[in-house]
Amino acid sequence: MKTGMTIAVLGATGMVGSRVVTEARARGHRVLALSRTPANDDPDVTPIAVDATDYHALHDALAGSAAHRAADAVVLTIRTEPADREFLVGATRTVLDLTAQLGIRVLVVGGAGALRSPDDPDLLVADNPAYVPAEVQAVAAAGVAQLRTCQAHAGADWVYLGPPALLETGERTGRYRRGTDTLLTDADGWSWISAEDLAVAVLDELGAPGPERLVTVVHRDAGSQTSS
Repeated sequence: MKTGMTIAVLGATGMVGSRVVTEARARGHRVLALSRTPANDDPDVTPIAVDATDYHALHDALAGSAAHRAADAVVLTIRTEPADREFLVGATRTVLDLTAQLGIRVLVVGGAGALRSPDDPDLLVADNPAYVPAEVQAVAAAGVAQLRTCQAHAGADWVYLGPPALLETGERTGRYRRGTDTLLTDADGWSWISAEDLAVAVLDELGAPGPERLVTVVHRDAGSQTSS
């Protein structure tokens, strides 16, 4: 398990990003909190105002300076509302280009749409109306495009973390099940995790990376099996 890392979090003020910052600090890591309007009072969190598509500004933030250390890892958590596929793909490609150049691992917190359906492995969640109603299909499709951008990139060291069908704020339990390319559900077919526990999974993956490029997680009740 890696300790004492400097972790750059892109989208650090968002629902997931802010919780990744909190979890990283709780584990003793330093954080570079990157967003358009960063703010943090923790002396071991360095707020950096940056646009995710600005190559040169991102390079300066990740490569380090007299004011802060270079990043050991990057967590990309950006999202747009409404869905902006072009921005998401462009920002992801910029981050992949930079991390490949700098030799930094990047964990992309993506979307559940890029995962396979649990009842039909040939059907992506993004194309399954049982999980993705029409009103959020654009969001799911953007997540698929983001994964394809990662898969098409040569040289970057990345892992794409697809959350379960429902991701919302809640309690940090530290309990989750980890899977790979297929959406995970519980015995009742429920696919959910809190943003707090997703952050736990992000830091676990950074600290002890698995061999897979596409992974997912789901909440695990106390007493249920840990395997996926």
